Amino acid sequence: MSGELRFTILGCGSSGGVPRLGGNWGDCDPEDPRNFRRRCSLLVERETEDGTTAVLVDTSPDMRAQLLDARIGRLDGVVWTHSHADHVHGLDDLRQIVFNTRERLNVWADGPTQDALINRFGYAFTQPEGSPYPPILSMHTIDGPVTIEGAGGPLTFTPFEVEHGAIDALGFRIGDVAYLPDVVEIPDAAWPHLQGLECWILDALRRDPHPTHAHLAKSLEWIEKVAPTRAVLTNMHIDLDYAAVEEETPAHVTPAYDGMVIRYPL
Repeated sequence: MSGELRFTILGCGSSGGVPRLGGNWGDCDPEDPRNFRRRCSLLVERETEDGTTAVLVDTSPDMRAQLLDARIGRLDGVVWTHSHADHVHGLDDLRQIVFNTRERLNVWADGPTQDALINRFGYAFTQPEGSPYPPILSMHTIDGPVTIEGAGGPLTFTPFEVEHGAIDALGFRIGDVAYLPDVVEIPDAAWPHLQGLECWILDALRRDPHPTHAHLAKSLEWIEKVAPTRAVLTNMHIDLDYAAVEEETPAHVTPAYDGMVIRYPL
């Protein structure tokens, strides 16, 4: 079947985005639009002659603007990596997706992330007593590979657990692409999921070490170990200017930018 897999970087910024509020660009050149970064999110699409299957990874606080820019008005599912605010607090805007499709949206998270989401956004999953608004989301547990169906055919997300400071987070492998936006250490059990990659989209927060995120030098060491055909750096802070990072990294390693699209034929 002809078609393609598309991976769109909806946001590649750290938790406060670039620039920071107040116009703080740090070392990033404000004249380079690739340095304007919303919070991390990824859109995965499988397009065939029959249609398109679209799945969102994480619901950042910038989600509405991200999906408008990507011209997305419907989704077949959402998967979450973890429960931190910069990855989940756009959840309420999924209501607009449900308005468009007229059916509850299927979403997936691991146990700790489910607990956090239901605690913060319980109304999205269960109708509160006395509320006229029905729930919009149907929650499913990530306890192994997740296959999401749509008009373009199935998309399978294989999870693997990594360390993210005080909590664990998930990365996902989709075909020969891996997405790992928040990680400080990769445990032994996760490394097999990173073998034979065409592309690795990976956390590289800043230049100095950080207690919950990989810094640039550590990410480059991991990339050398895994040897993907291509690597894309994401979750970047204000000290990582696009042109500077591009110049100092190997040719097969590039910083992400909002709106970057990575394509592979089916």
